[in-house]
Amino acid sequence: MGNKCENCIVRQFSAFKVLNTADLSEINRTKEVVKVAKGDVIFKEGQRLTGIYCVRKGSSKLSKITNSGRDQIVKISSIGEVLGQRSVICDESTNLSAVALDDMEMCFVPKSTITNRMMNNPDFVKKLLLNMAHELRIADDLIIDLSQKTVKQRLAQALLYLREQFGENEETGELSLILSREDLAAVIGTATESCIRLLSDFKKQGLISTNGKNIKLEKLKELESLASAV
Repeated sequence: MGNKCENCIVRQFSAFKVLNTADLSEINRTKEVVKVAKGDVIFKEGQRLTGIYCVRKGSSKLSKITNSGRDQIVKISSIGEVLGQRSVICDESTNLSAVALDDMEMCFVPKSTITNRMMNNPDFVKKLLLNMAHELRIADDLIIDLSQKTVKQRLAQALLYLREQFGENEETGELSLILSREDLAAVIGTATESCIRLLSDFKKQGLISTNGKNIKLEKLKELESLASAV
């Protein structure tokens, strides 16, 4: 029962919510439940995907190798999101890599199932296009942030994003999603050493506290002001 598309959280946040009972039944019949361990590659940049991944549990980093050879994290996916839809819909190789940040459970839906739904459901096509337009806006915002904001501003913004998107541990108040310093550096587009120095500066200023890899945001207003400063 819990694996049926009608009851899935992915449907609430994706184009699947406009599908009818017959469409959902076909997806239920053809999909495959996939479990991915923390650190495993879901797909690589340049790979031709044979379907899409609906995230039921866990999170992943979507990244791209820059011209300088550095790994730039473009987005961190969470429960309810769909991975690989642009590549499948446009019939192109994926321009990003996806790696699990923790243990994940996903439903893999074959490309043929998606394209059949597109041919017979214009509302589904419209919703897919709207979702892709939203993803493009996120990419545009990232380009602007990398070109106009300082690394310190981007770090403050990234920490606030992790809090908003993934929440905090109820007992400790620390960010629920634990990123390595390397991954955090890849999110804000800087070297790992620079990221570590900035975290140390934030800690000295009382903006955050740390416990190993765990981070707790201590002064939200100050971090928000820093992130939005012009």
